[in-house]
Amino acid sequence: MVGKPKLETVAREAGVSVATVSQVMRGAGRISEKTRKKVLQTAKTLNYVPDGRAASMRSGQNREIGLAIHQIANPFNAEVISGASDLLETEGYLLSVLDARDDAARQRRQLEAFIGSSRAGLIWVPAQGTPTETCELLRTHKLPAVTFLRNAGFTDFDHVGIQNADATAIATEHLADLGHTKIAFLGGTSPVDVRKERIEGYSRILAERQLGPPIVWDSPDDKLSGVNAMTKLLKAHPEVTAVVCNGDMVAIGASLALTQMGLTPGLDVSIVGFDDIQDAEIAMPPLSTMAVSPYELGRKLARVVIERIKHPDMPVATTLVPAKLIVRNTSGEPLKSKGALRQGS
Repeated sequence: MVGKPKLETVAREAGVSVATVSQVMRGAGRISEKTRKKVLQTAKTLNYVPDGRAASMRSGQNREIGLAIHQIANPFNAEVISGASDLLETEGYLLSVLDARDDAARQRRQLEAFIGSSRAGLIWVPAQGTPTETCELLRTHKLPAVTFLRNAGFTDFDHVGIQNADATAIATEHLADLGHTKIAFLGGTSPVDVRKERIEGYSRILAERQLGPPIVWDSPDDKLSGVNAMTKLLKAHPEVTAVVCNGDMVAIGASLALTQMGLTPGLDVSIVGFDDIQDAEIAMPPLSTMAVSPYELGRKLARVVIERIKHPDMPVATTLVPAKLIVRNTSGEPLKSKGALRQGS
């Protein structure tokens, strides 16, 4: 058959009315089981797919949710996307994802595209430097939206985030309780609120325990950067015996750097990551980390945006998810002769 099949095509081939096909596709009306099966089989044979745009225009509803995020390749983001997609599918929604790469102008174009294609709702991580005009854009079009990780000071939207400062405080306390007195913070390069909060929690414990000034080492949050940054950090600060990381990927890279230097993670230098992505558990050695269950975070985001769609007038809510310390093989008591061992390695 030539051309895209239409509702009329299915009706003609099935020997029923267009109205009957429409009702079958929408799951509406009193259609006999025999007729319903005949219509569905005909539609399948013809490769007919209902026109979602036309359906949304008729009903005033759209079943697609937009997700604007940064660095899709990061396993944390991939697991969040997976969780959100799985839950939305069970509710009859489709998730479309775009990567803004932390670029406010690129993000603006993507949000305009979401609005132009009449998405039912939006999940987004505000890019660094997101202007108030972007908030006004979403407000003007009344797009149900939930911010994730960063809220950029926007109070118009539901927000799902992480108790970042408390999490890194717990990680730092864990290392201090093991006996570490020279603890550094590794990872991140942008002055975004998430990183600031994590550094604040880490610094707070150093001050409370009188462990000296913070040592904050910038690094993109990927494995290769983690390898390079950890190597440079230990050369500049050979006294460091433990590291709190901004994310699991940079932590896994830091662990690899130790191995390349002939050192043992958790013995010569302790490392605690952040996120508990799947790679953290199967890393060699398995990574101690602050777990926030990214897949479940994605499902939480999906629930929040669906509730906002269903109840547009309900009060705006903020949910901050706690992190749980997972102790594996990369954190342990410091060696007394660690400094001498490292210099001689």
